[in-house]
Amino acid sequence: MSYVRNAWYVAGWTPDLLVDTPTAIVVLGDPIVLWRGADGVVTALEDRCVHRLAPLSLGRCEGDKLRCMYHGLLFDRSGAVVEIPGQDLIPAQARVRRYPVVERHSWIWVWMGAAEADERLIPPAVGVDHPDFILGRGNLDYAAEARLINDNLLDFSHLSYVHAASFGSPESWARERPKITPLERGVRVERWVAGESVIPGQGAGKPIERYATYDFLIPGILLMTGGCYPVGTSAALGGAAPNLEEAESGVTFTSQAVTPMTGKTSRYFFSWGPHRQHGDEVLRDTLMGIAGMAFGEDKVMIEAQQRVIDATVNPRIMPTTADRAVTLFNRLVDKLAREEAVPMRAAS
Repeated sequence: MSYVRNAWYVAGWTPDLLVDTPTAIVVLGDPIVLWRGADGVVTALEDRCVHRLAPLSLGRCEGDKLRCMYHGLLFDRSGAVVEIPGQDLIPAQARVRRYPVVERHSWIWVWMGAAEADERLIPPAVGVDHPDFILGRGNLDYAAEARLINDNLLDFSHLSYVHAASFGSPESWARERPKITPLERGVRVERWVAGESVIPGQGAGKPIERYATYDFLIPGILLMTGGCYPVGTSAALGGAAPNLEEAESGVTFTSQAVTPMTGKTSRYFFSWGPHRQHGDEVLRDTLMGIAGMAFGEDKVMIEAQQRVIDATVNPRIMPTTADRAVTLFNRLVDKLAREEAVPMRAAS
């Protein structure tokens, strides 16, 4: 499956990258080492020493530089070798790739493309330090290709079945189609759902209507919010989006990121929690407990799906009308990937 390279991928949580502690991550098959200097600046380099191809993530930080701990070559933040123990001459080609890296929304974003990095393309996630929300965070590793996880997040009709034990979503999630709007770099999914109770701890059992909306953006970022309203609100609005400031309860935010590591391994980052006017740390922990169970259910299903795909000769899918957002997003990915490939073919 194809992926967009001229995009920002989540490589880790900002709070998890400690000073002078090299950390390894693979993104789109590229081994990358991340480290934070004493000045707080994060650097991302190819995780492969030019000498004997040892991983630099096993190296030692020395000020703003990183030393390979196999034979001692020292790299600066640009990726250039600045010292070879016992050798005065440093070849001009003694350098590794440097990846543009930005810390924003509590995530470390790495630019994987050949084009000039454009920080305007970083999706507008909500970080765990956002003043309006009380968020928990986590991540899961999948033995499955990232696109299967993206497809799962683009089609919430599975909530009624995969998450019957966790979210307890009614079958209306599967039987009623959401509103889908194409975006320049993604899709927007909106829906009203009746027949649910409000979020635990906020009047459970009271009939409500829930409005849920999310943007799913390149390269695989889900940004979702919504809230609970009195029964009849959706009809009064003609199905249009409500004002979240007028929600009775249940306003939350979740940011989720899918990072392809290798062809069939991925890392899934997520945060979730209530708006400060709609909950507290206790509710956040309750929601994160539900999320942990639900995302574990997704992992079981998607990894099993990957095994079936691997065991199937010429696997083919049969789309349903629930797949509209999946189809639009994957077409966009394929289009952008093709456009990236054109100048590379011309140059070759």
